[in-house]
Amino acid sequence: MSYVRLKVHHLNCACIQRLTIHGQQLACHVLLIETPSSGLVLVDTGLGTADYANMPSRLGYMFAYGYANPRRDPKLAAIEQIKAMGYQPSDVKHIVLTHMDLDHVGGLSDFPAAKVHLHATELKAAMERRTFKARHRYMPAMWAHGPDFQPYAVEGERWLGFEAVRELAGLPPEILLIPLFGHTLGHCGVAVQGEDGWLLHAGDAYFDPREVKGPVRKCALKVGLFQFAVTTNRRMRFYNQDRLRSLTADHPEVKLFSAHNPFEFPDGLQPAAPYIPRTAPAGSFA
Repeated sequence: MSYVRLKVHHLNCACIQRLTIHGQQLACHVLLIETPSSGLVLVDTGLGTADYANMPSRLGYMFAYGYANPRRDPKLAAIEQIKAMGYQPSDVKHIVLTHMDLDHVGGLSDFPAAKVHLHATELKAAMERRTFKARHRYMPAMWAHGPDFQPYAVEGERWLGFEAVRELAGLPPEILLIPLFGHTLGHCGVAVQGEDGWLLHAGDAYFDPREVKGPVRKCALKVGLFQFAVTTNRRMRFYNQDRLRSLTADHPEVKLFSAHNPFEFPDGLQPAAPYIPRTAPAGSFA
């Protein structure tokens, strides 16, 4: 198949101040994609305007003031960054979600007319909220406006060794949904054919790049403990981390990054945080 290379913008839509890797606070890595016929596409949303306006009620006290304590900076919301780039919020026609954790969907209400693509298993888990863990990660207020959800089942073609890859309704074939279960029941990655080749937004499949970009799995202590606490299926998470490690070894041309690692932004974009190290550690985006 012949692919068109899409223009991709990398946004940081939150700064998680109390969780760090190598002294750097975590980011919320969101993609804004220009398409030739489907308008603008967001991959995840990060925190939105309603979250920044009232964090305790939207995010819960523990996230707002406890283990995460995101920076109170409404300019980080995707809608504000999109407007600063000269676009209108209505230009965002589609949103593709890696999963429905609160820090990935807070901005949904800023784009109420957008079609929202995600795995069917993830949508079911978020709507039902059956477990203690689910009730603390999925916040119904974030989809109270009634988004136009487009769920997908586990079926599809292969992409670089990954099965069940789905093209998305109404979107070009350069944007693919790739199951990476473990962090949540329906967690997925999103592959995009960008101007410089394939990108894979791996969501929360890993936090520390050493988990997938090195011979031995390693993770910063606090972030590792956090992952252990929030992971739904630890076996599947490790399985998919192993597959991502194989991807980086077999296909170094694919730029792999996760949602929260602050060192995996392309050159020229730095996440909003008070301390930016001069040199990123091994396993960075470059």
